[in-house]
Formats: sequence, C-alpha cells, structure tokens
Amino acid sequence: MEDWKIASQVYHLINKHHTDDLNRVDITWTDDTVKWAVKHFNDYIDEWVYPAKSYFVAICYASWLSEDFDENFFELLDDKYLLADNDPHFVQYSLDITTYENIIKQITFPLKMTGMVPDVRKYYEDEFKIALEKI
Repeated sequence: MEDWKIASQVYHLINKHHTDDLNRVDITWTDDTVKWAVKHFNDYIDEWVYPAKSYFVAICYASWLSEDFDENFFELLDDKYLLADNDPHFVQYSLDITTYENIIKQITFPLKMTGMVPDVRKYYEDEFKIALEKI
C-alpha cells in the first residue's frame, strides 16, 4: 500500500471529527460544476458548493500527492480512496473525464495559493503529515 494511503488511513482513524464534516454544514448545490470548481481555485468561497468543491479538493489532493509522493496525477484522481472514501460527492476521474478536463484546462500547475487552495492545503498537510515527514 502506498505511503500516502497509510498516512490517510491513520489520520482518519485518529481524527473522527472534522470542521468540514458535511453532516454539520449547509450545502449549496450547483449544476455548473466546472464554473464553481474553478472559482474555488481563484476566489474565497464562503459556502459549501457541491459537487464543485469535491472536484476542486480532488484536483488539489491529486496535484500535491503527485508532487510529494511521485505518483501519477491522473491515477490519483481515479483512485476511489483519494479523499479517504469519506466524500460522498467525489467522482473518480474515469467516471467524469469531461468535467475534470474542463476544470484542469482553466487552472495552472503547480497550484497557486489563491482562493480556497490554502485552506485545503492545511487539511492536506494535517492528513499526510506522517508520510510527509518521511520524505
């Protein structure tokens, strides 16, 4: 098993309560997933816009995991455990290539620390701290 998956599993076994628990927030639904996902990269969004947020977080995590653990970005996006199997709105890359590609072509890599990216980066660093310390 990959180091990042082990770190994620350990983190979620130890940490049961999360500030981004979808059962504790009001969710706004959108049909314009691409537009809202891209907005998350550029603007501070003070609401929980789904399913766009799931695509945004998945791209962030896949980008950073690919850099930090030398994994393939698209294989990570297609891994059902990318978001620790705890985001019911996460869709694997192979199941919605068009949406992912339309988002990806509108953002830059490496990801800039703008919009909601810094918030997600903090969650990422908390979750993968154990594995990142080994690098």
